[in-house]
Amino acid sequence: MTLPFTVVDAFADRPFTGNPAAVMVLTAWPDDALLRDIAAEHNLSETAFAVATGGDADYELRWFTPTVEIAMCGHATLASGHVLIGERDEVRFATRKAGVLTVARDGAGYTLDLPVTRVAAAPDPALLAALGCEGEVFASISGAQATSIILLPDAAAVRGCAPDMRALAACGVMAIVTAPGDVADVVSRVFVPTWGVDEDPVTGSAHAALAPFWAERLGREHFTAFQASARGGHLTVTLAGERAVLGGGCVTVMRGELLV
Repeated sequence: MTLPFTVVDAFADRPFTGNPAAVMVLTAWPDDALLRDIAAEHNLSETAFAVATGGDADYELRWFTPTVEIAMCGHATLASGHVLIGERDEVRFATRKAGVLTVARDGAGYTLDLPVTRVAAAPDPALLAALGCEGEVFASISGAQATSIILLPDAAAVRGCAPDMRALAACGVMAIVTAPGDVADVVSRVFVPTWGVDEDPVTGSAHAALAPFWAERLGREHFTAFQASARGGHLTVTLAGERAVLGGGCVTVMRGELLV
């Protein structure tokens, strides 16, 4: 088979920033083992696979890291919307564990609508030890996947975090370190070695958890965010009830064909 693919930098305003995702549009679902192999070959944080569908969505969407399928991925959904929206104002994706997700036009960029993840205080000395930092830990009590938010005192502490990835992988969660921002209202970094991604460049699903977390602490439902990875990425975040609406741009950086 010859399978076309597009690589998109999501939550980016220029190439080589934000978070790259491969997007592949299929006519039908192949064996899951092939999807995992393709994602491993791309070796990006996520590869998104879409198949046209009917009903309440335009496409069914699934996401694979280089090692596993995940329950929800924001940046690869935004990238898929960028590739598939065409002349429409919005495109809707049916997912297996996160419901229907919508990407809509917003000026030169897009908005992405995700279900929120809510957290509650949950001391976790092992997680703090793996991260090599001191902070307050909050663990997910709802949402598509296991998530922990670690509140640090300032942006410098977030930027200086240097986890032990092997120990962190054993914790089995997406770990989000965050603090009040310097270049935006909120700054964060995201580590997910349990999924084969040591540090994710810009993470939509993490901001689905940060939306209610920071809305409560800032006293407002809209704020700006910066994910302080090596590539870096800016987002706008709006809490809308049980949904997080994230805003950002996309840049297509590669098109090609995979020979399988």
